[in-house]
Amino acid sequence: MRTHLTRNRLSIAALMYLFLCSVSAAEVETKGYDIAKRSDHSDQGFSDSTASITMVLRNAAGAESKRQLEIRTLEVMNEDSGDKSLIIFSSPRDIKGTALLSFAKILEADDQWLYLPALKRVKRISSSNKSGPFVGSEFAFEDFTANELNKYTHKWLRTEPCAEFICDVIERQPRYENSGYTRQIAWLDQAVYQMRKLEFYDRKNTLLKTLKFEDYEKFNDGYWRAKRLLMHNHQTEKNTDLLYSNYEFKTGLTANDFVKGVLKRAR
Repeated sequence: MRTHLTRNRLSIAALMYLFLCSVSAAEVETKGYDIAKRSDHSDQGFSDSTASITMVLRNAAGAESKRQLEIRTLEVMNEDSGDKSLIIFSSPRDIKGTALLSFAKILEADDQWLYLPALKRVKRISSSNKSGPFVGSEFAFEDFTANELNKYTHKWLRTEPCAEFICDVIERQPRYENSGYTRQIAWLDQAVYQMRKLEFYDRKNTLLKTLKFEDYEKFNDGYWRAKRLLMHNHQTEKNTDLLYSNYEFKTGLTANDFVKGVLKRAR
């Protein structure tokens, strides 16, 4: 009888322990989502934007090459869908006119089309190729679609200093099963709720890349934008910097500016 009671008490204790663990897990997921949502919503309402970008590619030996491009973005105010973007290269000559059109999705593969002037045709990027390098950079095709809130699950890990800020550290996992990443670790500051650092883990759950967001500016419309995005590949020791300038908001872009037909005539 005493043994039976002891077993019952142990069973109750085990159930209580599991219950407390599940509550704790739920709490960190709720907190992680709330922090990510606060960051995501701090950017809402920009309508559309344009910016110039200098892409600096640096190999493991430090040799550099540069490319010039423009990015146009259309905000889609629907958390079940995602923003649209158009990237157009203006130099060097061998890739001038190359353009990438992206429609961010939530649970499905992002829709992406690439125009290659040399071939004079539009190529749809398949789901199996989205983890591949974009025009030889350390950014993958899937890195150039909008970081929509509901594309990921979120889990709060900890709070810690990051540079001059205090950051919440969030683990997010892509909900799309064919993503090139198993998970990402994000540092979001508690001051203006912006991303400061993002780590990418590959399909083997090994650290692949780290992206740093620097030189933030708050524009007159009230939107924060990082003007320096620095991507380091830990496995190849290569780097790609994206240097942004000439930001403009609410320029009048519409959905008609983000259809496949614009790729061949994009300038």
